[in-house]
Parts: sequence; structure tokens; C-alpha cells
Amino acid sequence: MKKIDVSATRRVQGSKYPPPHDQQCRERVRRVLGDAAGLTQFGVNLLRLPPGAWSSQRHWHRAEDEFVWVVEGEVVLVTDDGEELLGPGDCAGFKAGDPNGHHLLNRSTRDALVLEIGSRDPTDETDYPDIDLRLKTQGFTHRNGTSYK
Repeated sequence: MKKIDVSATRRVQGSKYPPPHDQQCRERVRRVLGDAAGLTQFGVNLLRLPPGAWSSQRHWHRAEDEFVWVVEGEVVLVTDDGEELLGPGDCAGFKAGDPNGHHLLNRSTRDALVLEIGSRDPTDETDYPDIDLRLKTQGFTHRNGTSYK
């Protein structure tokens, strides 16, 4: 059988961000769909953002492309260019190496559901332009390169 039972997929709540950067993402929930299908070249997640939750800290990837598509509800896409409201059927993409950081915020009063697709490059590094945080292959670091403990 190839059909994926979404309710049986791995459920991941919150983030791996070191405190205090994890606070805004604690209530987000991802269903890991790509792993359930055995995909290895790109990831697919179904993200549920309750009211007030963030998809991530604002970030950009050096080696990975990302794509999001809003399935239900509405979210605010925040980039260097400002804010855009995205509703059902709206989508956005983020090219690897473009330093225009992005993230999604749920400012509405109901849950939002977003399909996330991204490449899986093991050499990728992620920059977080608004905070003292970077993600390198060895883990999270401060901008000066020292590890979070």
C-alpha cells in the first residue's frame, strides 16, 4: 500500500532551538510525511500552527530549497520585504542561498495547516538573521561560532 495514513506518521511538536529561541515554536506540530513514504532526497511535512505559533525562527538556508503551500487557515509570511497574508491555496518558495530570511506566523484565531517541502542537503547551514543563532552540521551555534550548551 502506498497511501500514507497521516494520523499514523511521526508527530513532532515544538523545535530543537535552544532556549529562549524555542518559545515561539513550542506549539507547532509537524507530521513527517516524507519519511513515511521512504523519501530521502526531499522532505515533506504537514505543519499545524495553532493561533500565536510560529513555523520557525526567521531563517534562510545556504544549500536547501524550501516550498510551502497553505492547506487551511491563514498565516503571515515574514521576509526582509515585509509581511504577506497567505490563505488556502497560496504558496511561496525560497531558493537556497538567498539570504532573505522567512518564517510563518499564525496571527488568526484558528489553526492553520501548511504543507512544507524542502531538499535534504546534509551540508546545509541555516542562518537566523534576527537572533544570535546559526545551525551548522555540528549543531546550533552563536554567530561567533561558540556552541549552545
